[in-house]
Amino acid sequence: MGELAGMTPTETLDVLGRVCPYPLVLTKKALEKLPGGSLLKILCDAPASAEDSLPRYAERQGYKFESVKLDDKGYWELYIQKS
Repeated sequence: MGELAGMTPTETLDVLGRVCPYPLVLTKKALEKLPGGSLLKILCDAPASAEDSLPRYAERQGYKFESVKLDDKGYWELYIQKS
């Protein structure tokens, strides 16, 4: 388990069953409402979002990002810490 995954998230966003661009749009909206230092946990089953658009967004914003793929459950837990 990584550094962010071991922390208690400030908020959890469930985008299971949603496809691009909704996971990214909903993540942006959730992060806008959170103060700096907050940790957002995202439950996502869309490979394009989990492996591409969300990590790239976090990197562009300078946010810490961590991904945990839960193969047995068929989705990812993504962690973004707002700076």
